[in-house]
Amino acid sequence: MSEPLILQPTLAADACVIWLHGLGADRYDFMPVAEALQQRLPSTRFVLPQAPTQAVTINGGYAMPSWYDILAMSPARAINREQLEASAQQVINLIEAQRDSGIDPARIILAGFSQGGAVVLHTAFLRWQFALGGVIALSTYAPTFGDDISLADTKRQLPVLCLHGTFDDIVLPAMGRAAHDYLSASGVSVQWRDYPMGHEVVNEEIRDIADWLEQRLNS
Repeated sequence: MSEPLILQPTLAADACVIWLHGLGADRYDFMPVAEALQQRLPSTRFVLPQAPTQAVTINGGYAMPSWYDILAMSPARAINREQLEASAQQVINLIEAQRDSGIDPARIILAGFSQGGAVVLHTAFLRWQFALGGVIALSTYAPTFGDDISLADTKRQLPVLCLHGTFDDIVLPAMGRAAHDYLSASGVSVQWRDYPMGHEVVNEEIRDIADWLEQRLNS
């Protein structure tokens, strides 16, 4: 397992963002974004973990960095749940490492793009049982949310920012909206923002993320 990329802030760290990349990318993918955000968050550490390289069924079994295997795209996305749980445990280990280093878990934010976002939503709401500072879900979906899942009362105070491209043809906007709507119906403090983009990240989105993070970490 590759070590995560850790970007230390210019001031003493009193907050942390753990940010997961998408399918086929690596821990350096969001490094420029993290560096830009640190200019407005000078005491926030960024931890960028690396997904294991493993076969992805929908890509012909080709091995690539992935948080879990995707077995089928339709009618509903079928995934390897065991691999998802292993990735969630990797995130939990990172949360605990930051906590043990002196960061209050209430000042630890989980962020993830696409497949990475699915992992952080699962981890934050169904696996991690304690406080967190919030979740940023970029161009993603929630394969483990459903009618049979009941969120703990403590999760309803967890702020979530969902961001999606209106032209996304990889993770359809309806999939992201379904995750948002599930959280909203469960009483979670969740916001939705969309942008005229595909399966990507744009500058306006990064500015919105910076504003959202500042409200929670610099106030």
